[in-house]
Parts: sequence; structure tokens; C-alpha cells
Amino acid sequence: MKKIKVSISGGLGRMGSLLVKRVKRENSIKLVSVTEQRKIKRGNLVYERNSIESLRNSDVIIDFTRPKCTMEILKIAVKLKKKIIIGTTGFSATQNKMIARAAKKTAILKSGNMSLGINIMKFLSKILSNKIIKKFQIEIHDEHHRHKVDYPSGTALMLGESISEGRNSNLRKLRGKIFLNKKGKVTRNKINFFIRRIGNARGIHSVIFRTPQEIIEIKHTAKTRDIFVDGAIDAVKWISKKRSGLYNMYDVLKIRDQ
Repeated sequence: MKKIKVSISGGLGRMGSLLVKRVKRENSIKLVSVTEQRKIKRGNLVYERNSIESLRNSDVIIDFTRPKCTMEILKIAVKLKKKIIIGTTGFSATQNKMIARAAKKTAILKSGNMSLGINIMKFLSKILSNKIIKKFQIEIHDEHHRHKVDYPSGTALMLGESISEGRNSNLRKLRGKIFLNKKGKVTRNKINFFIRRIGNARGIHSVIFRTPQEIIEIKHTAKTRDIFVDGAIDAVKWISKKRSGLYNMYDVLKIRDQ
């Protein structure tokens, strides 16, 4: 069986280091390179800088880094016609447009969260926002470790976008207030975000539909980062057979959007 050749960007990061360990155990995947901000050797593994040479031999590049680094990798991937899995979050509108344009030339799978549970939660949130009456106030609660830079997280924004789609609108119009490590008075008829950045939390997300009389809550807790690694590995195997286009985890998991 021919193995899928993979390069991992950000190999010393939280997700990158887990992916390196996991890919080495996969019979159908071969690790051909790992990149970092500077060239460094750790044990038997050499971490190269992002370049045409360091990424040339891969079939699929996995990227869990920062937006600036992702855009650098994106240019190389397009030039080499390499497929790319993007788990990075915090992109600007301009950067998202650049990713969409690049997807016309190569296969790109982009997702703010690659776990099965979160993608089912996203699907259910859209259905609920479409079906329940408008008087429900909507909240998204987003808790991560204290080192996470972007807020709301990519997962929280994914959930917000799905809710907005269910309301036949977009998050730009429905986005309400953002509360970081505090509470406050919400904006009515908007999607309000409550953000916590504390300790070593791996990711706790809730979507709450609230009235004075009742509360509907969907909650997901990531007990281990392995769920994201599993999703990324599934994505690699799936996208290795695809042509150019912009994909997400719904495609991998065969969740049919409404």
C-alpha cells in the first residue's frame, strides 16, 4: 500500500507535537518533514523552516500554527500543488479570501475544530436556531487555556456562523457583545460570546438558547487533544483522494448540511 506523505507545520506546538507522534504510528501515513520557526534538531528529528525544499516531498501539509505562518505555507502549497489541512484559527476576512482563492488551485480542508463532537454540535446548533422562536436569547460560551491568543476561538466562531445561517443571516450582522473573563449585560437579539481563558482547559464550548422560562443548552467538553488529532488524521486520509476545492469536516464526516 502506498503511504500518504505528510509534512507537519508547527511541529513543536501543542497540536504539532501530538500529530508528529501520531503520524509515526499510522501505517498508511509517512512523515516526510516537520517545520518550525527556525531550524532545530530534537532527538532524531530535524525541524526545518517552511520552504519549498522542506515541503516538496509531501502529499499533504498539516498546519496548526498562527495565521501569518499559515499564509506563508499556503503560498508554498499552491506553488507545489500540495494539499493542505488548516486547523489554524484567527484569520482576517482578507486571509480567508486568500485561502478560498488558493482552493481553486489545490485541495484545502479548513476547520476551526476537527472533532466529531464539535461538528455534530455545530450541525445541531444550526437546526435549533432555525426552528426555535425568535424570543430566545442566544449565548456562546468559550473556555480555553490561558495561553490561547485568539478570542472568540475558531470553534466559537464556527458555532456562531452556523447559528447565523440557521437564522438566514450572517455572523457579522448577528454578532453581539464579547465578554472576556467577566459577565455583563448582553445585546438583545444578537449572539453574545462569553470567553474564559484560564488554566490548562483543553476546550469547553456551550451554545445556550435562553428565555426567562426555560434554557436549552448544547455542551461539548474536550477531555483530551487526541480528538483533534484523530480528526486531522481522518482529514489527511480523506483529502489525499480529492481534487482542488475548499472543504471542511462536514465533508470528511459525511454530515449533510441543511
